[in-house]
Amino acid sequence: MKKYIDTGKKDTRSGFGAGLTELGKKNENVVALCADLTGSLKMDDFKKNHPERFFQVGIAEANMIGMAAGMTIGGKIPFTGTFANFSTGRVYDQIRQSVAYSGKNVKICASHAGLTLGEDGATHQILEDIGLMKMLPGMTVINTCDYNQTKAATIAIADHEGPVYLRFGRPKVANFTPEDQDFKIGKAVLLQEGSDVTIIATGHLVWEALQAAEQLATRGLKAEVINIHTIKPLDQEAILRSVKKTGCVVTAEEHNFLGGLGESVSRTLTQHHPAPQELVATQDTFGESGTPEQLMEKYGLNAGAILNAVERVIQRK
Repeated sequence: MKKYIDTGKKDTRSGFGAGLTELGKKNENVVALCADLTGSLKMDDFKKNHPERFFQVGIAEANMIGMAAGMTIGGKIPFTGTFANFSTGRVYDQIRQSVAYSGKNVKICASHAGLTLGEDGATHQILEDIGLMKMLPGMTVINTCDYNQTKAATIAIADHEGPVYLRFGRPKVANFTPEDQDFKIGKAVLLQEGSDVTIIATGHLVWEALQAAEQLATRGLKAEVINIHTIKPLDQEAILRSVKKTGCVVTAEEHNFLGGLGESVSRTLTQHHPAPQELVATQDTFGESGTPEQLMEKYGLNAGAILNAVERVIQRK
């Protein structure tokens, strides 16, 4: 069993900031727009080094999306930055009409996603954004798991032609993926091979899935763990290859079970290889104020919840 090491907890939003900084040095077409949250999105370094390519639009997210769409016409590659709630729910009409419908090359970068936003509460903890964005034709949807992967994804999406939604978070979490990783949009990452159950996780739940797999190993169960960083386009081949071997699957995500990763996996299985599935996700509910750890425990989004789901799904094989 492969052992993954946390090299030091870091917030994924800082991975975005580091990736944007690197892009600023090597790609003059990259521009950045922010809706009055430069510090929270870790865009300060890009702003300092490239003030002529940084646009502070203020608390005017709809304007920001419209401006970004227009900039692509001149060959620029705009990266917009604000909280996930404001990146999607507040500006869905502008994204649909000005970006997705016309296939504009805008990178919508969203921090503070999910419950782990914490104390700011339900109004800021969007749990439906993956569903909103994956339903838009032509929209690529990426949800990274740690600092290194977020940095790599930020750099990679600059070379991808077309609209992208990049989702990441606020808290400091385990940083365990390779620093020099080759991030491939639409390709799942097999973290650990197993034969008894497949655990497919995204975002902050990837590390929790690995912790659950370690505990399962002590019980004599071999879990296959897959990191799905790209929810759309979904790597159906990797999912089917694993589930055909293990016979059952648990999906884990910091998102509503309606519209998220689990639903996409369910559709894949229904169409190609029906198999028992359990979904670790929020259950059609809003969040509340609390620390990230308290909320992940209360809403069943941690290693313990994954273990319980594995027990249920194996009984259904």
